[in-house]
Amino acid sequence: MADFRLEVFYAVAKRLSFTKAAAELYVTQPAVTKHIHELEQQYSSKLFDRQGNKIQLTAAGKILLNHAENIFGIYRAIEFDMNALLQVDKGTLHLGASTTISQYLIAPILAGFKKKFKEIELRLTTGNTEQIEAALLKKNIELGIVEGQSRNPEISYSDFIKDEIVLVCSKDHPLARTAELEPEALKSLRFVLREQGSGTRQVIEHALKTVNLKISDLPLEIQLGNTESIKSYLIHSHAVAFLSIHAITRELMNGELRIIDVKDLAITRSFHFIHLQGLADPIAEKLIRFAKLHYNLQ
Repeated sequence: MADFRLEVFYAVAKRLSFTKAAAELYVTQPAVTKHIHELEQQYSSKLFDRQGNKIQLTAAGKILLNHAENIFGIYRAIEFDMNALLQVDKGTLHLGASTTISQYLIAPILAGFKKKFKEIELRLTTGNTEQIEAALLKKNIELGIVEGQSRNPEISYSDFIKDEIVLVCSKDHPLARTAELEPEALKSLRFVLREQGSGTRQVIEHALKTVNLKISDLPLEIQLGNTESIKSYLIHSHAVAFLSIHAITRELMNGELRIIDVKDLAITRSFHFIHLQGLADPIAEKLIRFAKLHYNLQ
């Protein structure tokens, strides 16, 4: 339905490569060049600056990219709504999930959704909360599920499910059988922490303020980029870490990890669905409703 020249431009703009765009669209590179040249003539503006083997969008190209993203969003909504008249659910949803959610929560939801809506294609991107929000703002995804305390005014946030973050150590740690720890004692432990931009780290930083601590008060042994690496490190060390209760179910059951209670420190958070303000993707709304029903929240 869309002008194919606009599809070509969009592919080049998103990948900043004529070669990759040609491969994606199953056309030749000269054909890509021809379509871009026609658009530049139509709008009397250069859309790309070429510097050797690299290209970048011009000011006019950025404007056209923004409009193209909106146009393709409208086409997707039209396709979904027209298929809905025939009781056929078709389309593609680009979904992003922060690391904890993608590793421990989202798989059964997506499997159930695909079982019910076989014609809807799902494409999942994983990253930390900061990365998923950036992907949404760039319109690389239509829906995200994230953790953390951030609130971007361009993004709409809605609660999904609650989570608890607990202090964890290996079964061989000297504190493994400790009933309760004073907050001040955290300063004498060795911590494994997530990277800057992690939603889990943001929530921990916020909660520590309630017991007059900062994350810089926690002695850092090592910084790791994902929960699986942290769990493995804990099992083989005397370090500790704050982790989602959803992420350690298996290790608690088999006795590899133990929870240490910290007096007066309760770290809870909500996982959130996020989409751009004013843009309610129909397939995204369908997945949100399905996910909430999955956890009996509606």
